[in-house]
Amino acid sequence: MSKEGVIYRVAGPVVTAVGISPRMYDVVYVGNENLMGEVIKIIGDHTIIQVYEETSGVKPGEPVTNTGRPLVAELGPGLLSSVYDGIQRPLPLLRDKTGDFIFRGVTAPGLDREKKWDFNPVVKKGDAVSPGQIIGTVMEGTIEHRIMVPPDVEGKVEDIKAGSFTVEETVAKVGGQDIMMMQKWPVRNPRPVKEKMQPDIPLITGQRVLDTMFPLAKGGAAAIPGGFGTGKTVTQQQLAK
Repeated sequence: MSKEGVIYRVAGPVVTAVGISPRMYDVVYVGNENLMGEVIKIIGDHTIIQVYEETSGVKPGEPVTNTGRPLVAELGPGLLSSVYDGIQRPLPLLRDKTGDFIFRGVTAPGLDREKKWDFNPVVKKGDAVSPGQIIGTVMEGTIEHRIMVPPDVEGKVEDIKAGSFTVEETVAKVGGQDIMMMQKWPVRNPRPVKEKMQPDIPLITGQRVLDTMFPLAKGGAAAIPGGFGTGKTVTQQQLAK
């Protein structure tokens, strides 16, 4: 798999590259400023990339690097107390680096790698655990994080300890694998669930057109499509009130 290529064409946020052999939805870094993008289409030796940052000034011939990895979300303690953009860059940290106007190409880990969190085990050495089982808890403010066995891990707990740890430190060992408080998960893959419960309780919004024509369920999902000026934001604001 070729990891290095060059820009062939730039059309706004859509960049065409040649010289790389990625898979669909691989994350790539575009141009001299390493702008993050995602492969959205492959036509022969041409790779179509959606860039998530402003592409002004980016030109053909600049380098393109394929990471070979999909876009992932970092899940764990610290997630709830930060503010992120759409690709999980922590905005307060970026502001500290560059000021109120964030420069292109600036990035930082989604979860703080230095902060320590108090881990409290709920299983003990020798217990048999399976994917998704809770092995400990961490408090973030008033919210309880439940640290779970990753989906591809199962077996007996070989070691587990209470204490203060960073999200990258090992808190337990299960089936020969180290367990951290942080899990990285590809954003396009749904998290596995034991059971998916169908919502059956109506959500009363107070907006008659929605409650009559487009009823919603608590725990369900809904979207409001439409072009500019069609009332999407007005509807959102009415619901918020």
